[in-house]
Amino acid sequence: MPSNRIKSLPTQRLLRGGLLVLVAYASWLLMMAVHESGHVLNAWLSGGHVARVHFGFFEFSETELSQNPHPQFVAWGGPVWGCLIPLAVFALARGRRANARRYLGFFAGLCLIANGAYIGLGWLNAAGDAGTLLREGVPRWLLALVGLPTLAAGLYLWHRLGPRLGLSLRASTTK
Repeated sequence: MPSNRIKSLPTQRLLRGGLLVLVAYASWLLMMAVHESGHVLNAWLSGGHVARVHFGFFEFSETELSQNPHPQFVAWGGPVWGCLIPLAVFALARGRRANARRYLGFFAGLCLIANGAYIGLGWLNAAGDAGTLLREGVPRWLLALVGLPTLAAGLYLWHRLGPRLGLSLRASTTK
């Protein structure tokens, strides 16, 4: 008679799938929070005043400023800090628990991919930060030059984590 600890394979896969969806969604929300924090930081550094940060659970986040003396600097803050902060945390996690380090690698990769695609491809429809940067005189080629390698770096980081992107429920990769 099987013990209670051993669940059927379909149940394990369902639980793992649910956990991965939950981790991915929580990571997406955290990525948006770090991105918006970058806008807030650059606004503060440049003498701007944040009116509000809109953060919806089922929509894209947005930082609104009541006063923005340096819109280009503030616009770059989201994607730049949105990549550098997760990368720094991941780099500082060397020697930490393997599971935490793998998650931080997943999260840093997600931030690079999301922010890189947002800037590197956002100029196609002039949306969001890419639209602001274009209106402020940043050339399209510069957005692509910054964004697309950032996107590629995130994909490379995920590739280095292995086929499960570091989100395996077990530390080993045995089947």
